[in-house]
Amino acid sequence: MKDILIITSYFPPETGAASNRIFHLATGLEKQNFKVSVLTPLPNYPKGRIFEAYRGTFKQTSIENTITIHRLWLYASNSKNKLLRLFAMISYSISLVWFFIWNKIPNTVIVQSPPLLVAFTCMLCLQRKKRKLILNVSDLWPIAGLELGAFKKDFSYKLLENIERYNYKKADLVLGQSNEILTHVKSLFPEKETFLYRNYPDFELPKLEEQFDSGEKITMVYAGLLGIAQGIYRLCKSLDYTNVVFHIYGAGAEQEKIVQFISKNPDLPIIYHGEVSRDTLHEVLLNYDITIIPLLNRIYGSVPSKIFEYARLGLPMLYFGGGEGEDIIRNHQLGWISKSGNYSRLNATINNLSKDELGLKKRLAIQQVAKKYFDFNCQLLKLTTRL
Repeated sequence: MKDILIITSYFPPETGAASNRIFHLATGLEKQNFKVSVLTPLPNYPKGRIFEAYRGTFKQTSIENTITIHRLWLYASNSKNKLLRLFAMISYSISLVWFFIWNKIPNTVIVQSPPLLVAFTCMLCLQRKKRKLILNVSDLWPIAGLELGAFKKDFSYKLLENIERYNYKKADLVLGQSNEILTHVKSLFPEKETFLYRNYPDFELPKLEEQFDSGEKITMVYAGLLGIAQGIYRLCKSLDYTNVVFHIYGAGAEQEKIVQFISKNPDLPIIYHGEVSRDTLHEVLLNYDITIIPLLNRIYGSVPSKIFEYARLGLPMLYFGGGEGEDIIRNHQLGWISKSGNYSRLNATINNLSKDELGLKKRLAIQQVAKKYFDFNCQLLKLTTRL
């Protein structure tokens, strides 16, 4: 049985795409006869506070589903203050170094990036001749930060670019969740070994049944992080509600603004349901006609993992984010595309939708695409041959 360590900044009981992705990777490798351990901070995302059950300790080790999980201290923060967020990453990096000093590290290590600084700490401290370092890149930083307006092209940006290049250089294998990520890595290091590792979910296909909704309007749902990048607050203000009722699930930085907007506009058909568990969400999503996957701005290298999760649920999608995600929606006929940032075009697309074209036939076709092309276990088996 081969030992493998996964180092990540996000892991359950935290919610979100990042923690789900690493959880599925860990449990999948365990089923493939790897002895898996996970190194992660004490749970704190997305609220920026250590979860109550984990407070008062600097380290907690547990065995969950035969996986050993080491949770390390960090200064938790989701503050908009860049210095506080930087200190949070540095604090976790310090905890990692301390762990590396006092513990035996396996010869195969998967490191999640971003955060860049955490990945840099791992690549710097863990490089050994006999050790294989695998960098799992889910987003291209600092490029994504520049496109989101979080960075400017100054000295600090140049420093982050150098850290990014160092991480790629020291990695024996780079996993990327999009072809754009792998193209970027290859542009810097043409000989680097890479592997396309999409964020496919791993759950049973639900049984789909015909919906009997007597309402005339289409029910559209958004579920996920209510952050600045997703632009749900602006979406609430920009939608034409003639043909749609908008349901929202999730939490994040824009949550309060969205709740206040709904309160001040009670005549608009917007319903905020708060945050629910992933299992509950899978059940309730089956009741809606279509889901929307928005990004306020097109982010190079980003492919929302919701695409693959919703496909498995057989849920038609309206994609409003640009980039590689558009190609996946279009090539596999998973739904409709509207150009990122063009709200008038988005409203025209919604107003042209009908309940008939969102029915059981469409849902079953989408689910079959997921079964054939987005299979977690097939992808994992191909990855294990590279570990």
